[in-house]
This record gives sequence, C-alpha cells and structure tokens, in this order.
Amino acid sequence: MRSLALKLTFAFFLIGITGVAIFTLLMGPRTRIEFDQYLSARDQTVLVGILRDYYMTNGSWHGVSQTLASSSIPSTYNRSAIVLDANHRAVIGPQNLLAGTAVPDSFLNNTTPITTTSGAVIGYVLFTPIGPQPHANAPSSDTGTSQTSTGTAGQPGSPPSPPPETAFFDRLTSAAIISGGATILVALILGGILARTLTRPLAELTLATKAMATGKLDQRVKVRSRDEIGTLATSFNQMSADVARGITLRKQMTADLAHDLRTPLTILRGYTEGLSEQRLQGTPALYNIMHDEVKHLQRLVEDLRTLSLADARELPLNKRAIDPRALLEQTGLAFIVQLEDRSLGLRVEAPESLPSILVDTDRMIQVLNNLVANALRYTTRGEIVLSAQQEGQQVLLQVSDTGAGINPEHIPFIFDRFYRADPSRQRTGESEDSSGLGLAIAKAIVEAHDGAISVESSPEHGTTFTIRLPVAVSL
Repeated sequence: MRSLALKLTFAFFLIGITGVAIFTLLMGPRTRIEFDQYLSARDQTVLVGILRDYYMTNGSWHGVSQTLASSSIPSTYNRSAIVLDANHRAVIGPQNLLAGTAVPDSFLNNTTPITTTSGAVIGYVLFTPIGPQPHANAPSSDTGTSQTSTGTAGQPGSPPSPPPETAFFDRLTSAAIISGGATILVALILGGILARTLTRPLAELTLATKAMATGKLDQRVKVRSRDEIGTLATSFNQMSADVARGITLRKQMTADLAHDLRTPLTILRGYTEGLSEQRLQGTPALYNIMHDEVKHLQRLVEDLRTLSLADARELPLNKRAIDPRALLEQTGLAFIVQLEDRSLGLRVEAPESLPSILVDTDRMIQVLNNLVANALRYTTRGEIVLSAQQEGQQVLLQVSDTGAGINPEHIPFIFDRFYRADPSRQRTGESEDSSGLGLAIAKAIVEAHDGAISVESSPEHGTTFTIRLPVAVSL
C-alpha cells in the first residue's frame, strides 16, 4: 500500500474483524452449552415439581410412570430419570433396575430429594444420560459421572441451588468476560505489532534528525515502504545528502576563493613592495599588469555579490518584453570578430513568430555571452549555433557548438561554484583568468527569471546549453 491512511484503515479493520471473530468463536459454543444446561436445569426442576404434586395428590407413587409419560417434560428426562421412594427403593428406573429394588446409601449422594411443603422427604430423583443404564446390583457404578449440575442439591449442608435462570445468566456473564478478555488481549497484540510497524520508521527518522542536530550530517534511514512515511524517509535522505554536499561545496568554495584571491594579491604585493623598495621602476607595462589584477579582484567580488543577491532573491532585475531572436542576434554580434579570427561560423535560428519573453536584457545578455564564450573557447572547428523555439508556454534559447564536449561525469556539477573538472584546477567552462563563477552566475540569473538552464554534451561531439524562459504575459 502507498497510502498511510489506507494502512491505518486496514489495521483498524483487521483488529476489529479479528476481535469479532475471536469473540464469536469463544462465545458461540459457550452460549449453546450454557443454554442447554439452562434448559436441562429448568426441565429437571419442573420434573421434580410434577413428582411432588403427584405424590401429594395420590399419597403414593403408584401409577407415576403414566403421568410422566403424558407430561410436557422432554422424553430425555422422563425416560432417563430414576425415582426412589423415601426408603431408597426404586419406583421408576431403567429396564435393568426393577421397581422395588433397594439401592445403597452411596447412591443418594448424587440425587435430588423430593420434599413436601413441610420439608418431609417423600422420595429422590436421579437424572442419568440416555445409554447403557446401571445394573441393579451396582447402581452407583456410573452415576458419579453422569449427573447434571442439580445432582448435588441433596447433600447434607450444601447451599440451595440458585434458580436456573440466575445460574444461566451468571455462567453466561462469566463466559462473556473470559471471551472479551481474550479478544482484548489478541487485539492488543495485533495493535502492538501494527503500531510497531508504523512507528519504527518514525523512530529512526527521529534518531537521525537528532544526530544531524549534533553535527553528524551523513545520516541515512532505511526506506521501508512506499507510503507517506516512505516518501518522508526518501526526502530526509535527499536532504541529508544535499546538506552534506552543500557543506562540502562551501568548504571547497572557501578554499577556491582563497586561492583566487591569493594569486592577484600576491602579484600586487610583489610589485608594490618592489616599487616601494625601488627595486622596480614604474613602467606602463607594469602598471597595466597591476591594473589587470585589480580588475580581476573587482570582477571576483562583483561575481560573489551577484551570487549572494541571487541566493537571497534580491538580485535587481529591470525586466521588459523582448523578441528572443533580437536577443540572440545582439549576442552573436558581440563575438563576430573573434569567430572570424578563428575561422568559425555562427548561425542564428529563430522563427519570426516567436512570442516575447520578459527579461532583464543586460542580465540575459550576460548569460548568453558567458555561454558563447565557453563555446568559443572549446571549439576549434565547425560552428556555433544560437537558436530559439517555443515549447508550450516557454521559449527555449539554445547555444550549441561542435567543440570538445564535456565528459558525462562532470555534467551534474557543471553549474557548481568553483567546480574543478580535473586536478589541474582548470575550471570547467571557465577561462583560467576568470573568477570561476560564470556558469553558477548564469544559473542564478536564469532562475531569478523563473526559468531553468540545462546542458547536454558528449565528448568530441559538442555541447548544447538550453535556457527555458516563460512567455511574456500579454496585458
């Protein structure tokens, strides 16, 4: 399941169904047993009452068998009941227990006495199951294991048996309590298992976030599902990786920035010390070198300021609607002399019907100039193509070349600040005397225009940078 809500719904449904099933399995048979016992006790009580009424009416047990045969008591009882008179002699019994046969005193332990309203004992009744009956000479051989719950009522000193209805409801209540307890126990076990399954990923996420709060940023959690919690775990892993990578890049950027600042500062310091100590004589060539280094420092500081403003979403933009083709033609004209010197061709491909785009012209020219400068630097033959086309509600600006291309392992990092494609510290897509932030600034400017920039390249087959910008909305 990919939805946590469905999982919780299914879990509650499973617990409910399991509880009902267990309660039904435990309570159903128990209810049937208790109801049978209730009917048995009720009918036995009625049978004792019939026997008492018969004796008190007739003064003897003579003819009692015919009365029982015509009574409303189920035949289960009137055919299996053994009736004794006050002298412990059989009045009614199975075929192998003849009328008038005396029974031992031990036989009376499991009988129910029949008493008059004054309390005089006029006989006894013993209920036996249907089946082989006890032999006349050993009447007590089977009776000890064949009695119902009313059989002990005749024992001396025993408390009176409760009414059948009360006993039935008491036993049913006990059975319900036991069944309910078993159902609750199973529901708790199932609920604990399901809760553990659902909360375990959250506990892992909690531990991982606490570890990140202490500075251990390389945290990962196992993605155990594809629901909302699994999505949260995936997002956490991505966030952790991005944070760790961001810190690594920041450290690398600090080191690269220090390197880029150190070089011109070292040059300037060497020349200024030489001039102050009069070891060097000031010449126009020397001043030009120092001026170039100052411009490099100024360019680096300005690039860092641009990136800082873009990160804070405070980069000032003077947007206006412009024709994409005109933007590409203006970019191409700035490089026409360099292209002719290197015998490279330049083409602008853009239909006249393209919709306008809302951009800061100077900023977007800065981006395109950077891309064309990169293409010019790494293209020794062929041509550079500036193209534009509409795709839905976006306009695509592309700068393509037939140069050396970029290795696939470098493409994911091409827009990173100060990214080095090789140990020689040559900046990918940047000249050695530049700040090393050109492509990072290009990406920041494009994203400030609510656009996106991407690159496709293959070694020895050229590179294509694509800028996606939204179409200007007509008012």
